[in-house]
Amino acid sequence: MDTVEKKRLSKIALLIRKGVIEGTFNAKSGHPGGSLSIAEVLAYLYFKEMRVDPADPKAENRDRFVLSKGHAAPALYAALAHRGFFPVEDLKTLRKSNSYLQGHPNMNYVPGVDMSTGSLGQGISAAVGIALASKLQGAPYRVYTVLGDGEIQEGQVWEASMFAAAKKLDTLTVFVDNNNLQIDGTVEEVNSPYPIPDKFRSFGFNVIEINGHDFDEIEAAVKDAENCKDKPTAIIMKTVKGKGVSFMENAVNWHGSAPNAEQYALAMAELDAALADLDA
Repeated sequence: MDTVEKKRLSKIALLIRKGVIEGTFNAKSGHPGGSLSIAEVLAYLYFKEMRVDPADPKAENRDRFVLSKGHAAPALYAALAHRGFFPVEDLKTLRKSNSYLQGHPNMNYVPGVDMSTGSLGQGISAAVGIALASKLQGAPYRVYTVLGDGEIQEGQVWEASMFAAAKKLDTLTVFVDNNNLQIDGTVEEVNSPYPIPDKFRSFGFNVIEINGHDFDEIEAAVKDAENCKDKPTAIIMKTVKGKGVSFMENAVNWHGSAPNAEQYALAMAELDAALADLDA
């Protein structure tokens, strides 16, 4: 990936992070930590890789995205807004009683959302079903889903994975956001899913391990997945929970806490400074 493209995507990732902070601050609730850790992969998918059209969000042959870790909706909403699916200003309405942008994605109300998610473990099952449909139809679209590393403690994740491999769903790419923190602590302390790559390999997946904040590695992994035949792909992303906001990074208390006014100002100042550095 050339420098110009990497800079463009880096700016988008920062805008997604600003959207996360804006939404959770105005909502006075939400999940900023695990939203911030997936900014790069969303920027890459929605602004470079996926065939989507904000003017036709239900296009039959569009690529599909399922946010299995549905509580990271603030990041998805920010990506969709900056991609043009709805006004960026609406991010401030997150979780308001009269808003279509609720705490988990709803495909019935939010343009660009392909599957309603929230109950952990169910999103990948939906993604597997969509991938099976594409195979049965001979349709050209690909299916992407993002899971949390805490989420993969759910047994349903492995039932879906077994099925995906058995049916050779090679249009399916599963991203695991391995930031090593969930609401109660580290994933090892709560219920260790490690070694994550070995588990997906044992279920018949093509497995790639990357730095989830590096666009070159994200792109290389996605292209590898596209070229892999007869196997679904799992991309295990090593990430930092709260990435981009210094006081939120690797801090478990930011899993489900919203910033107050002072914290909001500090976070936005850091992100604005990072944007300015890219233009320097």
